[in-house]
Amino acid sequence: MFDSIDDLGFKLAATGYFIDPVMTQVVFLAAKLQKPLLLEGPAGSGKTQLAVSVAAAAGTHIERLQCYRGVTEDKAIGRFDESLQRLYMEFSKGRHKDWQSVQANLKGRDFFRPGPLMRALECDKPCVLLIDELDKVDDGFEAMLLEILSAWQLSIPEFGTVVAKTIPFVVLTSNEERRLGDPIRRRSLYVRVEHPTPEREAEIIASRTPKADESFHREMAGIALSFRNYSLEKPPSVSEMIDFANALQLLGTDHVTAEHRDVLLPFLAKTEKDRRHLLLREGFKSLLDDGARFAQSLALRGGSAS
Repeated sequence: MFDSIDDLGFKLAATGYFIDPVMTQVVFLAAKLQKPLLLEGPAGSGKTQLAVSVAAAAGTHIERLQCYRGVTEDKAIGRFDESLQRLYMEFSKGRHKDWQSVQANLKGRDFFRPGPLMRALECDKPCVLLIDELDKVDDGFEAMLLEILSAWQLSIPEFGTVVAKTIPFVVLTSNEERRLGDPIRRRSLYVRVEHPTPEREAEIIASRTPKADESFHREMAGIALSFRNYSLEKPPSVSEMIDFANALQLLGTDHVTAEHRDVLLPFLAKTEKDRRHLLLREGFKSLLDDGARFAQSLALRGGSAS
């Protein structure tokens, strides 16, 4: 998917996704060795976006399996289209010698509607397969994934075995709602993903608000750090900080003050408890003051978004 580590780093940066050199090397090795990449860490730290950015950098598409409680194998792998099967039986009456020939046709590929796992294996060109928030499913569903991650194939009852035409680049993400099993971990390259450093976040925000100056980018990174250090139920993600920065640009300001609190709360307070905390007389202002100190420290360390 990529010619070299430098090629990967350049193409990822072109998508607006910035990672450190070590992480770039790990992603490159995962692609070359055809090993799944398991990203584990807090929500909003950029795990899903990495898969999206790798797909964009490689010039390919992404097949996404969004995990949730109650997701079925049919949603992941696919299923036979029963309505299409019934329609076929109506139109093919009297055209088959026996029931066995009817069954053989009904169980063919034309009647099977693939899910993201099967679509990823059937791609003529390697795609990115994102299995997002794997920690939300149970052990049984997780075990179902082992075949595709080990042998790059799927054994489907009544259909047969689907062998990969090309090997996808697999990204598994976990927000640690439960501990993933050892078999998944053994098959993957494991990476702990945290929120970016202030220096990195300033760089990310700079890529999305290029008309703003460095002091604005440092202020945004400082505010992000101060909010994440506060006892919020849901600390702001990188994408939410980008939205926050763009909102300020649309308001025509390059500096946050306490007077902006009410209009900006929807960007940073996503639960009623967090909103109440920030509505306290000194809540929002004290976080801005902390953010300003973090931004000043970043400037003294030479943190720059350029």
